[in-house]
Amino acid sequence: MSQRSARAQVIGLIGWLVVAFVAGGLGAVATMDAPTFYAQLIRPTWAPPASIFGPVWSTLYALMATAAWLVWRSPHERRAAALALFIAQLLINATWSWLFFAWRLGALAFFDVLVLLALIAACIVYFWRISRLSAALLAPYFAWTAFACALTWAVWRRNPALLG
Repeated sequence: MSQRSARAQVIGLIGWLVVAFVAGGLGAVATMDAPTFYAQLIRPTWAPPASIFGPVWSTLYALMATAAWLVWRSPHERRAAALALFIAQLLINATWSWLFFAWRLGALAFFDVLVLLALIAACIVYFWRISRLSAALLAPYFAWTAFACALTWAVWRRNPALLG
């Protein structure tokens, strides 16, 4: 456990929440027309309604921020590397929305989500070495991203005219 004061701990948690939700916000900017575009797409029967994505992602960003905060507060010598990996995956996460919704590049969006899945897995491994709870908090994110990977593939392949 870090020797940081309770006030510093709270500020740290708020900081990680801001980092995670800013990354989410950067991706969300690309999704302004997403409900309309998503409705136009030929989707598999197992695709969720557009209304589900906001609440799911909000929950996941809160879990991700909490996981990063648990790592941040640890004195572990690999903390900086783990958090750098976490920031990298946040950037790849935000990029997916731009590739898929704004630029409508299905192949690149699919590649992006594959890279994201690998980075999340790496984060889980790094975080596990520092805080098992932090790694566990990333498990729902990994599961949802694996689902998103399959959905990206299925939607891209069904919509070559709309997603290049």
